Amino acid sequence: MLSGSSRNAEIARLQRLANSMDTAFRVPGTGFRFGWDGLLGLIPGIGDAASLAPSAWILWRAHRIGAPARLLTRMGVNVAVDTAIGTVPLIGDLFDIGFKANRRNVALLRNHFGEDIDETDTA
Repeated sequence: MLSGSSRNAEIARLQRLANSMDTAFRVPGTGFRFGWDGLLGLIPGIGDAASLAPSAWILWRAHRIGAPARLLTRMGVNVAVDTAIGTVPLIGDLFDIGFKANRRNVALLRNHFGEDIDETDTA
């Protein structure tokens, strides 16, 4: 398990990864955001598998910083739901853009370790 400052730095890195996967881009003139997860999901066959890798990385790093099994299970369910529904043509693509499993998982991690969520990290 990492020390408090190392853990917080790791969570900040995971937040940046989650943001790039889930909210990297904004549709001009709207508050609608999407990320690489939504874009990769548009590639038939390999897109959802490719977007699974960063989600699995977040889950693995959560384990490495000492997240309990119950939290890891909840995070794993988020990833499984995102991946399973994401494989459904069109509906899955829309779901990928709206569900934002990576940001949900980092928020769960932050809440568990009592770290305040800074709005600049979550936008």
